[in-house]
Amino acid sequence: VLERAVHQANATIRDMVEADPALLGMGTTLTGIMWSGSQLGLVHIGDSRAYLLRDGELFQITHDHTVVQSLIDDGRITPEEATSHPQRSMLLRALGGGSAEPDLQLRDARPGDRYLLCSDGLYEVVPLDAIARVLSDVAEPDEGVAALVDLANQAGGPDNITCIIADVVPLKDPAVTATVIA
Repeated sequence: VLERAVHQANATIRDMVEADPALLGMGTTLTGIMWSGSQLGLVHIGDSRAYLLRDGELFQITHDHTVVQSLIDDGRITPEEATSHPQRSMLLRALGGGSAEPDLQLRDARPGDRYLLCSDGLYEVVPLDAIARVLSDVAEPDEGVAALVDLANQAGGPDNITCIIADVVPLKDPAVTATVIA
């Protein structure tokens, strides 16, 4: 379902560009999750990211589709050098771009897990330890989002700041053995 949605969105962007050549070069990144039973489907293309906070530890669970990430992967630059690299925002994969093949994952959803989906406007200016602290300390997802956006704005907020927090919580009815994303 997620892969089909990505291909449909990519086709829509291509159609828009064909109808209006002034839109040439238009594209977007996409990172999303879909709950199904006790699992989550994760779709990712571009440099937006998904993080998982599990048992107090924060993990980046997506891999950036950028020139700079490929240089890091090849050992040609360090992650520290990437932060100031002139091509740090150049995408290798995006919707509307050359290659729109998404990364797809199926993940177990465990009660207590917290997912953060965010754009580079957050993670490029807010240190990972500060993100982890907010995700760990702020109980309500909407309050956590507000705190993260505030941190990004305080750090200069040079780009769009997008973030979503989703918690995996047990259902209140003990007769049902499933989890829900709140």
